[in-house]
Amino acid sequence: MRMRRKKNLIPRMERCAAWQIKDPKALRGNWRSLMPQAKELRLELGCGKGRFTCQTAAAEPEILFVAVERVPDAMVVAMEKARDMGLTNVFFVDADAAILPELFAPGEVDLIYINFCDPWPPKRHAKRRLTHRNFLLLYRQVLKEAGQIHFKTDNAPLFEFSVLEFPAAGYRLEEVTRDLHGEGVQGIMTDYEEKFHNLGTKINRCVAIKDALPPEPEQEEPAEE
Repeated sequence: MRMRRKKNLIPRMERCAAWQIKDPKALRGNWRSLMPQAKELRLELGCGKGRFTCQTAAAEPEILFVAVERVPDAMVVAMEKARDMGLTNVFFVDADAAILPELFAPGEVDLIYINFCDPWPPKRHAKRRLTHRNFLLLYRQVLKEAGQIHFKTDNAPLFEFSVLEFPAAGYRLEEVTRDLHGEGVQGIMTDYEEKFHNLGTKINRCVAIKDALPPEPEQEEPAEE
């Protein structure tokens, strides 16, 4: 469902300008200059209204967070949360995940969060899924060795698709669960996650660790005539 257009979007964005990076390409390879004491640099792809982003940043003030969001009407709400909470370790970027290597240098990122991304259910749209192997190979370019992707979704078919894509793109899976909150709430929820958990929907989660790429399948020699 498309988010309703926010009133006074531009002035609201301007009041949160300190939390937005308007020229992220200029920081490629130098993101930690925003927070030299940061122990890690983490990305969230599609932060929405920023509940997970801001609460996680507040809980881990020694970590530098960069939230990537393509919808300004959602991002402004997230930035207002960061401002109201007085956070100094989280910044927001209006960009597409497909250009991450243009924004971050090789090995610059420690961890990527992908929370409740669009499942793009038709098979013909599979390549648009943020957990399609094409995207996963792209993330490898910016993740450090043994860097991690933390993935959550309520969509069971997307999860089953993803747990096959991760190994195909050279990631080792750990902490795979199809009922994350089955024995009580685990970790910080997104707004969407809380809504569907309260409705009884099971939440799927896994951690994917950057590992060696699998060998390419050998091509068969053409048969001699």
